[in-house]
Amino acid sequence: MSACDIAFTLDAGGKQTPLTLTVRQAVIAGWTGRDPVARDKHIAELEALGIARPASTPIYYRVAARRLTTASAIEVSGSNSSGEVEFVLIGAPGRIFVGVGSDHTDRKVETYGVTVSKQMCDKPVAPTLWDLAEVKGHWDQLLLRSYAVIGGERVLYQEGKLDGMLGVDDLIARGFDGGKLPDGCAVFGGTFAAKGGIRPASRFEFEMEDPVLKRSIRHGYDVIELPVFG
Repeated sequence: MSACDIAFTLDAGGKQTPLTLTVRQAVIAGWTGRDPVARDKHIAELEALGIARPASTPIYYRVAARRLTTASAIEVSGSNSSGEVEFVLIGAPGRIFVGVGSDHTDRKVETYGVTVSKQMCDKPVAPTLWDLAEVKGHWDQLLLRSYAVIGGERVLYQEGKLDGMLGVDDLIARGFDGGKLPDGCAVFGGTFAAKGGIRPASRFEFEMEDPVLKRSIRHGYDVIELPVFG
């Protein structure tokens, strides 16, 4: 089993504290919308790209833990990949941390193998985390938002409140035995439909906003396309 140590900053209790976590497994949860209409819209969006409907909803894909990165740039093969903003939960002894990341995925590979496509690209995560205990009481009010730089123009790409996604307890209960997120496990919690459709970008920026505690976590990364010669 691969593992990686990631340096974060924990923003909790009004203080910012350095925190290094060892991530031993990574899981990408898909089709986690509470609203079946919105969920089916995203499924239809992917079907338009030739991507088959999932075997179940929600569904949990495993990827290598070393795919997670806080880097400011990632390298991808060709021009067929794109990002998706998602909340991220990371299990630790006696607590769960909350962050935000991008499930960057190769869309061409996704048309013939979703699980394989999830493994093709690095998964950027913001270097700041919150303690779940501080936000769980107003979880549904948290917002996710992403921006994409396409043709030199920065556009709003995704936006939605977490009341549109499965709650934390439900997400964990459906995907993990005993209803407990394992220590060292990072799980991406699903995404929203893209405004204007899924498309590649030269830069992807994402954020999670807490309107109650009036704070946000933000991160962004450049997408460096490597040539495909055959």
